[in-house]
Amino acid sequence: MRLITALVIAVMLSVTFALLAHAHEYKTSSLRIGHPWTRVTPKGAAVAGGYAEIENKGQTADRLIGASSEVSGRTEIHEMTMEGGIMKMRALPNGIEIPAGGKVELAPGGLHIMFFELKAPLEEGKHFKGKLIFEKAGTVPVEFAVEGMGGPGEHTGHGAPKGH
Repeated sequence: MRLITALVIAVMLSVTFALLAHAHEYKTSSLRIGHPWTRVTPKGAAVAGGYAEIENKGQTADRLIGASSEVSGRTEIHEMTMEGGIMKMRALPNGIEIPAGGKVELAPGGLHIMFFELKAPLEEGKHFKGKLIFEKAGTVPVEFAVEGMGGPGEHTGHGAPKGH
C-alpha cells in the first residue's frame, strides 16, 4: 500500500512540476505577462514568432512598443489579418495598446512579436531571454519557452502550415 501511495505522490508531483515549467509569468505593478513562448524552428530558419498573454490590471492603458531577444538580430511587433481571403502580415510601428483592465493575446495568426535574423535554430524544450518594452511600464525581462510544433493551443500562424 505504501508503494502505491508513493507512486501516486510521485506522479502528482511530476505533473505539478511539468505544469509549473510550462506556465510561467512575469509581473510589473500593473501588467501580468503570461507564458511567453515561441515555436521550434527548422535549421536555416531566419524568423520566428513570439507569443504571450498580456493583462493590464492598472487604471490606465499601456502600450507594447518593442521587444528584443538574445536569439535574434532584431524584432518587430506585428499583426496578421485576413484581407480578401489572403493572410497578410504587417509591422505595427506604434505597438499594441494594452487597455486598462484588459487583456491582449499575442498568438499565431494574430498579434505577435517577430524575431528576425535568428542566430541559431530554436530547439524544443529550451528557453531564451528577451525583453518586452512598454510605453509606461518600461522594459520587462522575460524568458521565452520554445514549444514543439503547433505550440500551445495547436494554432497555426504566419500563413504557414502548423509548425511554422
